Amino acid sequence: MKLEGKKAIVTGGSRGIGRAIALLYAKEGADVLVNYHSNDAAAKETVAEIEKLGRKGVAVAADVASYASAQNMVEECVKQLGGVDIVVNNAGVSKPSMLLKMKEEDWDAIIDIHLKAAFNTTQAAGRHMKEQNSGRIINVISTAGIFGTIGQINYASAKAGIIGFSKSASRELGRYNITVNVICPGITKTEMTGKLQSDEKLRKIYEGRIQLGRFADPEEIAPAFVFLASGDASYITGQVLGVDGGYIG
Repeated sequence: MKLEGKKAIVTGGSRGIGRAIALLYAKEGADVLVNYHSNDAAAKETVAEIEKLGRKGVAVAADVASYASAQNMVEECVKQLGGVDIVVNNAGVSKPSMLLKMKEEDWDAIIDIHLKAAFNTTQAAGRHMKEQNSGRIINVISTAGIFGTIGQINYASAKAGIIGFSKSASRELGRYNITVNVICPGITKTEMTGKLQSDEKLRKIYEGRIQLGRFADPEEIAPAFVFLASGDASYITGQVLGVDGGYIG
């Protein structure tokens, strides 16, 4: 198992890609803190699946856009799991609107839950990782952060910002043997992409942009997170890895 004995935090870990990551981490030997915001039932179900795999799981409700809440979440990981070796900043929502109609609060909310949350959690976990001289930070973006997208300027801006944040953090934290990388999933079958899946016209447009011609299942995205968290990726940092079926390429 590639993650034997590791302690991991997966934000937004109760559903979609986050859930798939949490379960695959457990299969690879890690204990996992499943962070969630409001869906208590989904988080507990994910933890139950982790425990069926023979690993320790814990569900922690936290609004990672809040500095204090994110800090407390990391401390709970250290307290309940015994440390923190891996952080996946995956939590996210979407509040679409055209630029000229977007409300200030919708801009702020998306910047906070994506970009500020990555800062909050990385800083808190990074302090522990510095002391142990090792760690893996994996931040999640979107093809929107590379290409831009109509109607989601807040989301695209936050995801693009995470690239710069991650590259800078990798330079600061490398001296402590902490790697910081970014994964860019393609369009994946989750709740967030429900409209793209259900609207036949939209689905065909977006499938036509993907070299493999289809949307991903969450389980197809998760292995990349195992790779970057494992010893196989010990000399990889500051990179953006596309797992998108050829959408970017």
